[in-house]
Amino acid sequence: MYIQDKIINTIPIFEVSETLKDVIKFFEETTYSHVGVTENGTYLGLLSENDLACFEPEKKVDDFRFEMEDFFVTKETAWLDVLEMFSRNEANVLPVLDEDRLIVGYYDLEDVVDVFIDTPFFREPGAILVVSIGIKDYSFSEIAQIVEGNNARLLGAFITDSQNDIVEITLKVGTQSLNEVAQTFRRYNYTIVFGNSDDQFIEDLKQRSDYLEKYLNV
Repeated sequence: MYIQDKIINTIPIFEVSETLKDVIKFFEETTYSHVGVTENGTYLGLLSENDLACFEPEKKVDDFRFEMEDFFVTKETAWLDVLEMFSRNEANVLPVLDEDRLIVGYYDLEDVVDVFIDTPFFREPGAILVVSIGIKDYSFSEIAQIVEGNNARLLGAFITDSQNDIVEITLKVGTQSLNEVAQTFRRYNYTIVFGNSDDQFIEDLKQRSDYLEKYLNV
């Protein structure tokens, strides 16, 4: 999926030799989590909005050199890796570097999510099913076989959680009735975490999936 045209140049870049006055103003007037810092034009790191309370206008950006965060992407970074970088660093903006470590612009989280939401995973009609199983036991080929064996289409699948040797997988299935699909997953020892069907067995589990509903309503 092509996202390079989402690189923006409306967010400033600060030199390490500047004072924090304009940095403070930037964070106070925007909702961005980070902003890039360069040294002689080369990427050095990121100042975080979380440190705003510690900034003093007359101090230099260089005074926070060792508190800067260091994450970025390049124009060649795949869109899924871009989303992962946003999530891992709890950021809503990412600097994009070229091969010389120069900042060519930024990705805004909202712009990248808009591209993701425009994929068939979200656009095509279907139902959401979340299943879990031991991390050593799951197989995407088996998951596809289970869905397609019930005359349904698998529109997409990705891992949404993994902890304590249990992996959680979110599926978009091209059917409005998940009963047969869900029952087959149970026969293969998958646990149904969430499914927006009329399956009475999982109705009480829907309340534990607020994160998914919120995510799908972005």
